[in-house]
Amino acid sequence: MTLMNSLLMFAQQGAAPAAQGATTPTPAPAGPTPSSAELEAAKQRGAEAQAEAAGQNDVSMIELFVHLNAVEMGVMIILGLCAIYAVALLFEKIYVMRKASKQTKDFLASFRKANSVEEAEAVVRKLPNSGIKSMFDAGMAEVRRTQDLGLYTMRDARDHTMQRVASAMQSRQNEHLEDLGSSMTFLASIGANAPFIGLFGTVWGIMVAFVGIAKTQTTSLAVVAPGIAGALLATAAGLAAAIPAVLIYNFAAKQISKQAQKLEDFSAEFIALVSRDMDRRAG
Repeated sequence: MTLMNSLLMFAQQGAAPAAQGATTPTPAPAGPTPSSAELEAAKQRGAEAQAEAAGQNDVSMIELFVHLNAVEMGVMIILGLCAIYAVALLFEKIYVMRKASKQTKDFLASFRKANSVEEAEAVVRKLPNSGIKSMFDAGMAEVRRTQDLGLYTMRDARDHTMQRVASAMQSRQNEHLEDLGSSMTFLASIGANAPFIGLFGTVWGIMVAFVGIAKTQTTSLAVVAPGIAGALLATAAGLAAAIPAVLIYNFAAKQISKQAQKLEDFSAEFIALVSRDMDRRAG
């Protein structure tokens, strides 16, 4: 019995390692290692798939403009027309101001050569029509009326004559400056109101964007960003219209001020010429 038990125990001990060896899995053979180019391509495909799934698409300015709602589009059209008109006025004001400045300079150069009102009238008659020439014509007309009344050589009538001449020239000066300042009120209105018009378009667009968020039940930036970006275009358009308008207004106002000062100086010179001529004739 003892011998039999010993043989059975030995057989069981030998079968246990064999069973363990049979149940241990053998490692699978390793596959080929992917190259760096394949890994990079896989990463790129994954990024594109993720961007497409998240709705992240490149949006251009033209696409934002095309997808504006009716109110925003109306605001953009109004501001665009204002900006175009302001730029057109810039070229018009540059041309008009340069022309007026040249005419005034040429007129004064010729007028200052005269020693009497008759010489000044003969010289000015050859010059082209201009704002400063219309002032001279108005003042000279008053001088002729005074001469026709026989008051030109009377010292007692001098002050009244000077006042009438100054008033006539001032009236023509105001008319000329008013012509130079045409459309200035509209420029000021564009500069003051265009940002608020653009802000109205922006507020409206953001309101529409929030309504869209409520309908879609999503707060994804990819969904919200295009609508808000389109709304902000209105503010940018408002500034784009207002800034040139303010700059053009300041430029025109400065040029008109310079022209007005030159006309004031000419009026004083003409009155001084008339005064000397009256003294000479009075003896």
